Amino acid sequence: MGKIGIPDAIITKPAQLDEHEYALMKKHPEIGGKILEPVEFLRDVVPCVRHHHEWYDGSSRGYPERLQGDRIPLPSRIILVADTVEAMTSDRPYRKALTLETAVAELHKFAGSQFDPTCVDACLRIIEVEGEAFIRRDQNFDIYEFLEG
Repeated sequence: MGKIGIPDAIITKPAQLDEHEYALMKKHPEIGGKILEPVEFLRDVVPCVRHHHEWYDGSSRGYPERLQGDRIPLPSRIILVADTVEAMTSDRPYRKALTLETAVAELHKFAGSQFDPTCVDACLRIIEVEGEAFIRRDQNFDIYEFLEG
């Protein structure tokens, strides 16, 4: 949601971001939080959005506040794993989608540093059951069918 406040030239750049562009991109969790703050019934979600790029080990690679472990809201830790799998397995302006196998290897590699190991384990169990269907792109969401159901 916060990416709405990031210039399109950065979002769609077909190459690696430079230092300044990356600094702007790193503001999207805070922008998303600011967007949600005035919406009373979403106020509880603000910390979850704000901290979905914190690293579990509290390293300087996480942002915006370098929170660590359980200080990061659980929904943020879940979002980070899901967002990372989605990002890796989707085409991006700067690269083609990676395989689910590659995404799984990255989850294993960064469990305990970037990712909460419990969230990784849960995601891996779902992937084990779902397989490639986990990242299927042909799923259509019909908002009207959802609202009527």
